[in-house]
Amino acid sequence: MIWDAIIIGGGAAGLFCAGIAGQLGKKVLVLDHAPVLGEKIRISGGGRCNFTNLHSAPEHFLSLNPHFVKSPLARYSAKDFINLVREYRIPFHEKHRGQLFCDNSAKDIIQMLLTECQKGDVTVHHPVSVTHISQTQSHWSLETTDGIKKATHLIIATGGLPVPAIGASDFGLQIAKQFEIPTTSVRPALVPLSFTSNEFSAFTSLAGISIEASVQAGQRNQSYGTYRFDEDLLITHKGLSGPAILQASSYWQEGEAIHINWLGKADFDALFSEADKKNVDTILAEALPQRVAQLLTEQLKLTKRNWAEVSKKDREVLRTHLTKAQMKPAGTLGWKKAEVMLGGIDTKALDGKTMMAKNLKNLYFIGECVDITGHLGGHNFQWAWSSAFVCANAIAHLKS
Repeated sequence: MIWDAIIIGGGAAGLFCAGIAGQLGKKVLVLDHAPVLGEKIRISGGGRCNFTNLHSAPEHFLSLNPHFVKSPLARYSAKDFINLVREYRIPFHEKHRGQLFCDNSAKDIIQMLLTECQKGDVTVHHPVSVTHISQTQSHWSLETTDGIKKATHLIIATGGLPVPAIGASDFGLQIAKQFEIPTTSVRPALVPLSFTSNEFSAFTSLAGISIEASVQAGQRNQSYGTYRFDEDLLITHKGLSGPAILQASSYWQEGEAIHINWLGKADFDALFSEADKKNVDTILAEALPQRVAQLLTEQLKLTKRNWAEVSKKDREVLRTHLTKAQMKPAGTLGWKKAEVMLGGIDTKALDGKTMMAKNLKNLYFIGECVDITGHLGGHNFQWAWSSAFVCANAIAHLKS
């Protein structure tokens, strides 16, 4: 039997693509090496799956080819996926800045995707490993632990390297290399940052404290540019985490410093105006947790100093220390703690209207294995849905 399409990968992008293509009349086979499908969906969002974002738009994605994401997002938007979730009567809520979570469990999304596949009469085989892929003039041939499988179209939806404990791998990158499809360099993204003991020793006693801060990372002369995030920052035993840091990590590159405004949205001048009779750390504790305020003033030997006694020069030093602090991370906590992979299949090698490789007919790449990486908050799931939709429709409507 020659299937219309074989999809390697039973995660978000793979199952969604299969369901759509199947319902459009195509004979689809999904292969996945995992004993349980959708594990990354299940653990996402603390088990509630942040399945999209109301404000998902091109500016919330990183890529060496930033325009590539525009067409898929326009063709299948967050609104479209929300409508599907509503059709299944899955209760959900907006948690923060357009982030949508299931009220009950991420398993609701997994079951929805599986039901969509059932509606399309999709065949799903797992756990099955693919050991070799080759192409003839008429079809693709896959050697698997479940025998030889053949298909007209081959879709790679194998995700990225984060969370190896649940079976993440570089399979998609290996396939690209086999067929000489260019890739961009990959690294962990949306990941906590670590610091050397010398630079961070003063902060270790504050582990567990969260602060609403402003964090900037990246350089304008580098591939992904620079970006500032006004979110919560979490101090940990190993370094810094929390939404602001996770976001910044996608832009940070080894050897660079990150820039922190500890005051976040608070204004330095407004905070210290008419405060001449108060101690510096007392004033600062109005905007920051007391222990953080004390540490930051201790670093400049301003603890218990009356603001009126602080010289103009020292006031400017304090302003810089609070609003333009620089800290140089030693690295990230790696793939085990990363939420997504930055980089992947070079989008310049793909057709944005179909997700098909330009130099190899009927080979497609969708989801996380492509060099499209979203900001925190549901954008990466939206890329999975959008790229899968584009690919499924291409399979259904393009001539083989």
